[in-house]
Amino acid sequence: MGQCWIDNKTVIITGASAGIGKGVAEALIKKHNCKVIGIARSKEKTEKFVEELGDYAKNFSYKLFDVSSKENWFEFAEYLKENDIHPDVLINNAGILPKFNKTQNYSIEEIESVMNINFYSAVYSINALLPMLLESSTPAVINVASSAALMSLAGTSTYSASKGALKSFTESLREELRGKCYVTVICPGFTKTDIFRNQENTGKGEKMINAISTDCDRMVNMIVNGIENKKELMVFGFDAQFMKIFGRITPVTVGRLFSAVMKASKLPLFDNVFKD
Repeated sequence: MGQCWIDNKTVIITGASAGIGKGVAEALIKKHNCKVIGIARSKEKTEKFVEELGDYAKNFSYKLFDVSSKENWFEFAEYLKENDIHPDVLINNAGILPKFNKTQNYSIEEIESVMNINFYSAVYSINALLPMLLESSTPAVINVASSAALMSLAGTSTYSASKGALKSFTESLREELRGKCYVTVICPGFTKTDIFRNQENTGKGEKMINAISTDCDRMVNMIVNGIENKKELMVFGFDAQFMKIFGRITPVTVGRLFSAVMKASKLPLFDNVFKD
């Protein structure tokens, strides 16, 4: 393989201790010799990842902090300056998926938490780090949204709002920085990660989700390939492609169809959405 623009770059990735973030971090280290700074909250998961990297661990360092705190991001920016670290790429991947629920059942605190982690963390990180990124010869901002940004389903109002905000924010940023910085948004469909850990998805629910989910390694490969080729919008997964197409053509009808299927499934996962 010839030289790729991301070879040997310094990359910051949030949510780097598990799932897609971990997979992308590992791929960039092993395939492109990147130096990755992982941002995470779980010391246990992050240290386990370091062990799994083996000899490649020399290219990975990490900081443990809450990405939803604006102050943490500006402290991290100062840390980079003080240690003469020059980032080239920022990947905002951290996110949480609250339980499927009716909108009126979410507390204000729950809504704020989801928006802070899924949306405002990216706003804060970009605000704090963009001046340093733009000093790179190949700056990049990569935001991981979701298929929920393409079409909102019943029971996902808060999650969809947070990811929709991130997608719109990124699209504006992409045009504002065109020619100065590579900016992209990624909208993966259901992926076999632990993002459903807060859901009541045992038994049939778990089987149903797995049936429509993309394998995590496959999703990571598609994302890394998209980054290598500087794609400006990435929609990966059968369900995400479906939502992209039909959510644009006939959003009301398809939204109603999804609701009917979810309700008919009688899965505990959707109980709070459809029960009176």
